[in-house]
Amino acid sequence: MTQILQFRGEYKFLSNFYPVDIEYEGILYSSTEHAYQACKTTNENTRIIVSKMTTKCAKSFGKTIKYRDDWADVRVPLMKNLLMLKFQKEELKQKLLATGDVFIVEGNDWGDTFWGVCNGRGHNMLGVLLMYVRWHYKTL
Repeated sequence: MTQILQFRGEYKFLSNFYPVDIEYEGILYSSTEHAYQACKTTNENTRIIVSKMTTKCAKSFGKTIKYRDDWADVRVPLMKNLLMLKFQKEELKQKLLATGDVFIVEGNDWGDTFWGVCNGRGHNMLGVLLMYVRWHYKTL
């Protein structure tokens, strides 16, 4: 295998929706998706509300949040930090390392061409960050 093209089946753990406790800035989230959506704002009360939602609701709610002023600058480094926290969990780290050197693509059918690839087009930023995290843990 030379590529992972979707985060399904044995690769579901790569998804930001995958359940894993992430503590970020003093708030416990039940997935990286929760933490990412919550961090679109600096309002702690809103972040706490997001932390208590289902993952699907957190993503939908995240679309309604007035983004913090620096969002365009912080969203990629934030995602990298959240993924580093996620893959500190030994079980998940071992699964990520077991992917070897394959190219990781966050393939999707919902049109996300920044974080993933849809219909053969996209930046695949989530895949790039996952490969970075894998490289980081491989070199420790």
